[in-house]
Amino acid sequence: MPDFIKQDNLKQVLEAISGLVGKDVLVGIPDSAPERRTDESGEPTPPSNAVIGYIQETGSPANNIPPRPFLVPGVAEVQDAISTRLGKAASAALAGDKDGAEVQMGRAGLQAQNSVRARINNGVMPELKDSTIANRLRRGRTGTVPLIDTGQLRNSIIYVIRKKA
Repeated sequence: MPDFIKQDNLKQVLEAISGLVGKDVLVGIPDSAPERRTDESGEPTPPSNAVIGYIQETGSPANNIPPRPFLVPGVAEVQDAISTRLGKAASAALAGDKDGAEVQMGRAGLQAQNSVRARINNGVMPELKDSTIANRLRRGRTGTVPLIDTGQLRNSIIYVIRKKA
């Protein structure tokens, strides 16, 4: 008869599951100050990357800005791969491997982040208007890819793992 080693991992498994269930993986553009502020002279400060991202994602008819969805479609493109990663995180949690679960959650977030950035790099429709391209040329910019002028918007897209609210 084979010898079995019994080990009680219940505490580690419960901690790992609790840690996994109590966290979210979020992808987007964080904004520490979503409201528009004024500087010392009373002039309004430029909108944050989060505000710019929202306007670009949804459009602004009042400002003649068409929607250029990049965030939601970028995450949707890798939804199956993300689901697989989160499944691996759950498996690690069930095995009592809290660190392994965190690693898999981080990989899922990084995969989504990279997909959103790649979507911007590949060009989001509609194309830029001639007037926008002319304005860029006046400022010394030569790029014609929508949503990429300085690269700040694209580079501000990150993922975070945080406790559920």
